Amino acid sequence: MRLAKYLAQCGIGSRREACRLIEGGRITLNGRIAHHTDPIRLDGSLNCLDGIELDGTPITKAETLAYWIFNKAVGTDCRLQEQDKTSLIHLLPKAPRLYPIGRLDKDSRGLLLLTNDGELTHKLMHPSFAHSKTYHVRLDRPFADDFVEQMASGVSYKDLKTLPCQARRLSSDSFEIVLTQGLNRQIRRMSKALGYRVIDLERIAIMTLNLRELALGELQEGQMRPLTPQEITALKTALAIV
Repeated sequence: MRLAKYLAQCGIGSRREACRLIEGGRITLNGRIAHHTDPIRLDGSLNCLDGIELDGTPITKAETLAYWIFNKAVGTDCRLQEQDKTSLIHLLPKAPRLYPIGRLDKDSRGLLLLTNDGELTHKLMHPSFAHSKTYHVRLDRPFADDFVEQMASGVSYKDLKTLPCQARRLSSDSFEIVLTQGLNRQIRRMSKALGYRVIDLERIAIMTLNLRELALGELQEGQMRPLTPQEITALKTALAIV
């Protein structure tokens, strides 16, 4: 197993975060600074046979994988910063250790997936997999039908053009959009480029998980719970994770 993948399975963060730790020289393997290409030896029970340390602290075993769902309220910051009183970190359980897959900005609300599964995080976040996330958006004023068509075909702002996506009208001033891209504040910047301001943005679905369905619909803003075995299986099946 590659080192970054093993570190992610140990719950220290996503595979990308594990790569940053390796690049920063903070991971040692059998007494030396580790490299990305280093393989990890595992026994038949998937116990690590190598000595791995993070900042001098041994990493002894992979954590039990956990998957939680969180209905984020406006005002909660997804950055896990202890010094920030609005940070999500103050709402997370002490155990298992969880981190969010993808952020919602502080002014947005809705569905967050929390986990310590680095492989699932990689499959959901890497742009090459193009997995869907669905949002309901309300603007500062009513819009014409060509607005939805422009959002769906891709919008230019700064030095880029967003990928084509699905969009449909919900009301005179609100719409649904399904993205496979994950650009920073993408929907807000797309709307602004077309002359509108987002006043409410809610993520209602990530792949098979949907806040509008019965089981998740019972989750009030600010609440979280573990996913059921059935929900985990459906999500991993959709992501082609065995």
